[in-house]
Amino acid sequence: METKDKNISKKGFHLSAALVIVACFITACLIFIFVFGNSSNFVNNDPNNQPLPGNLLGTIYKGGLIVPVIQTLLLTVLVLSVERWFAIKKAKGNGSLVNFVQNIKSALQSGDIEKAEKICNDQKGSVANVVKSSLTKYKEMSENNELTKEQKIANIQKEVEEATSLELPSLEQNLGVVATITTLGTLMGLLGTVVGMIRSFAALANSGSPDSIALSTGISEALINTAFGIATGALAVISYNYFTSKIDSITYCIDEVGFTVVQSYSAFKN
Repeated sequence: METKDKNISKKGFHLSAALVIVACFITACLIFIFVFGNSSNFVNNDPNNQPLPGNLLGTIYKGGLIVPVIQTLLLTVLVLSVERWFAIKKAKGNGSLVNFVQNIKSALQSGDIEKAEKICNDQKGSVANVVKSSLTKYKEMSENNELTKEQKIANIQKEVEEATSLELPSLEQNLGVVATITTLGTLMGLLGTVVGMIRSFAALANSGSPDSIALSTGISEALINTAFGIATGALAVISYNYFTSKIDSITYCIDEVGFTVVQSYSAFKN
């Protein structure tokens, strides 16, 4: 365990999803009140009136209280996407993973474990950490005269699996939140649409002539929330699929190198 703790590096910064959501909610509320709700966006400088012609900020403000909620989801996706980008970039290490895998395989095929370890030290990142941990076990098994060859190979395979299980979960951190927002964003947009339409029909139901301001406000609320909800859901889907594919690529590289380490020991050692 001491060797493993030494070789498996502690991960870089990871933002807490709960703190991100709270911070994004506060930011969204401030933007909604002081930017979208700025009096200069409305007729007679009164937020209760219609937005000025062509004024997008005032129109968004008329989307109602659902807007800052959807904004919170949108900002959360953006922040967590940036955080995941840095985390995965750090996990990949320095340089191309494809080249790293090829260099490791070349070193192992020639039986040069020291060169393979040096490549890992230069590369860094999750893949390099897993490979270095397996190489340490490789050297340990090479010096072991008590176990059979099959037992040694099994120990190396186990080391690869354990090192991988320590590295990979950190890559998927916060992606569950992004996956949830793919659905939640669309649902919140739909909720805003329903609330807006209720207000519109309520304005039409008034006796006498309908309240044009209330009617337009209800329609604005419905359309703005629909647009925000769809945009948030779409961005979350793109972000989730993008980072999932990156993690799958890293996992594939780990599996490939791990298999090579085991096959190398099987071929060169008794």
